Amino acid sequence: MTTLMNSYAEVVQGQGYDQSAAIINGFDQTAAAVTYAKLAVSKCENEDPTDILRYLDRCLIRLASRFGNYRRDDPHSFNFSPQLIMFPQFMYYLRRSPFLQTFNASPDETANCRAIISRESIDNAMTMIQPALMQYSAEYRDGLPVLLDSQSLKPDVVLMLDSFFHLVVWEGETILSWKQQGYLENPDYAHINEMLRAPELACQEILQQRFPVPKYIKCQQGGSQGRFLLAKVNPSVPKNQGSFGGHDDQGVVLTDDVSLKVFMEHLVKLAVQSS
Repeated sequence: MTTLMNSYAEVVQGQGYDQSAAIINGFDQTAAAVTYAKLAVSKCENEDPTDILRYLDRCLIRLASRFGNYRRDDPHSFNFSPQLIMFPQFMYYLRRSPFLQTFNASPDETANCRAIISRESIDNAMTMIQPALMQYSAEYRDGLPVLLDSQSLKPDVVLMLDSFFHLVVWEGETILSWKQQGYLENPDYAHINEMLRAPELACQEILQQRFPVPKYIKCQQGGSQGRFLLAKVNPSVPKNQGSFGGHDDQGVVLTDDVSLKVFMEHLVKLAVQSS
């Protein structure tokens, strides 16, 4: 169940009550994102997902135009208050979620995802909308939350993605080379074994507690199963910055999706013009 809270006050004549400020102060970004997700899922029963994407875009543009701070026709002047700053990012990942993107998914898989989010809590639903990404390295063997971004795909780290439906443990190419060179069998490199075990133990704990049980996937950088991670991250590194197939392509995700930066630029441009 999703709960929204907002305070309502009478406008006292002569005191200049700011209704917009009251709405912003009572705005819960995560609850709002989950509400839109569940609304979008319910609309999918009778409408095409493409139309629902346009509907979500219009809602986001109206919100940015109504509650953003900017000078008309000046995108560089735009900024959100702290209570709203994460909401466009949540909507960006919602647009790319399996609830609205049905390519390469069977009708049964899509229906199952939509049925599950309709009855889940805000925390679980947010994990479905914007998966959690943890980084494990020689420096952070207990795990460190990192951005769901292609720049987090580093060769010397292990990443654990929790998208609620999938648990993905991804190993960079440097980690894989350590394995191939037999470092794991050397007692002097016990800390590497500890680093590799940490995400697996975290996944096992989630697998024991969560229902429905997510699919567990273990993969390496450049492997085919890595697509489960690559499909979720923000493709922030342009294709032309990498040399595909070489070491210079770190962070490059081959996709037709726009990055969060491009998405925000278009949102701001439309918001400052629509007032």
